[in-house]
Amino acid sequence: MGAGQSRSSNTLVVPQANQALQQLKYEVAQEIGVQIPEDGYYGYMATRDTGAIGGHITRRLVQIAEQTLSGQR
Repeated sequence: MGAGQSRSSNTLVVPQANQALQQLKYEVAQEIGVQIPEDGYYGYMATRDTGAIGGHITRRLVQIAEQTLSGQR
């Protein structure tokens, strides 16, 4: 890798999951009252807001996994 390039550690194992994760991000943001920038640039958002979105997404994914593993879904 050249200078200034980095490898993303967030590579999805199932690339098709990206669309579902994007949808979940928008749903969570709407639920907690955070506006996602239309241009996709998060640099002007408060860290508190982006962290809240990520935290809620993680909780939701854990809940979905627990339901799936217990056969409740």
